[in-house]
Amino acid sequence: MAAVRAWGTTRSSGLRVLDDRDLPAVHAILDSDPVANVFVSARVRAAGLNPARLGAEMWGYSERRKLVSLCYAGANLVPVAATPEALRVFADRARWQGRRCSSIVGPVEMVEPLWERLEPHWGPARAIRDRQPVMATSRMPDVPPDTEVRRVRVDERDILLPACVAMFTEEVGVSPNGGDGGALYRARVTELIRGGRAFARITDGTVEFKAEIGAITPHACQIQGVWVPPHLRGRGYSVAGMSAVIATALQSFSPLVTLYVNDFNAPARAAYHRVGMTDVGTFMSVLF
Repeated sequence: MAAVRAWGTTRSSGLRVLDDRDLPAVHAILDSDPVANVFVSARVRAAGLNPARLGAEMWGYSERRKLVSLCYAGANLVPVAATPEALRVFADRARWQGRRCSSIVGPVEMVEPLWERLEPHWGPARAIRDRQPVMATSRMPDVPPDTEVRRVRVDERDILLPACVAMFTEEVGVSPNGGDGGALYRARVTELIRGGRAFARITDGTVEFKAEIGAITPHACQIQGVWVPPHLRGRGYSVAGMSAVIATALQSFSPLVTLYVNDFNAPARAAYHRVGMTDVGTFMSVLF
């Protein structure tokens, strides 16, 4: 209890756990960079700042009684507009609380110093993706879309799910079916399908291309989970498929479409450039 009281009374640190009374100030910070903050912004717009609804705590750091920096602390630890002093305070809080997240992700200029402070206590990481280009576009693609790419139906979940698991395992390095047998992951895929946010080219019950819109705000939406089966790669499915997904996203969801990709994934980066996406920033991910 002493540690809890200590954190509750360290007002001089400028850090506190935010609640719905802070929503206007939080939205102002998140909207200042709608691409970098799309994931956190989408979560806050959907659930508010009550930790029980959000599934995370939102830490806020203030200077001269003004909220200037945030840190989303849930399954992911995500710094937002974090100043050097805010990163120090967020690292102290995270270290005191103990690691509860499966990753740290966000702009490299924030994640790198945050990880430097946490690595002696949380390390070693399972994997570090230290350069992940953030890409975005607000233009309809010039590349003709794949007319076979469409929204996945709810009754096709069991067709899409193995492709989602294969993509996740290839990208992250572990299967999403661990722990709870994949129940939480299946629920998330089902949620995306029901929301009309899962897209695929399906031929004879086989997924040949897939992608999802993982986060949506009025300002931007984020594509995730882009995947083509290994034996079909190099045939243009990803370029035409991404053209279809981006076109639908711009028409139906947000005026700006974004994603981030590993710097070593040259084919994916080339495909995204071909459909008109440009580099606008760099993320870093620390995976546990």
